[in-house]
Amino acid sequence: MAMHADDEIRNMPKITLKIAADYLGISPTMLTLGMRNNLLPIGFAVKSDDRYRDSWSYTIVPERLIAYNHGKINEVQVQHIEDNLNTIIKQFDEMKHDLLFLLKEKEELEG
Repeated sequence: MAMHADDEIRNMPKITLKIAADYLGISPTMLTLGMRNNLLPIGFAVKSDDRYRDSWSYTIVPERLIAYNHGKINEVQVQHIEDNLNTIIKQFDEMKHDLLFLLKEKEELEG
């Protein structure tokens, strides 16, 4: 039985590796390995290469954690969501670039 309810997870300001592991019923080591190897689509594992050692930072997304725990999300769904977000961001950047161009052009005509 999970130690934390879904609503508790949703309302946490930060979900630690220990909390997420307890919630999923696995060890924190398994959780970190799963995130590092893109096997657990519950957030992001980012490797920071230091001159002296490798370190990892983890961000766990509450809704992804809950969905994964209930079997409602998989890596394909996550990739599709991320691809769509990247498309939206690209389109937004293009619109921003166009707007800045138009504003600059208008400024030159008025100036």
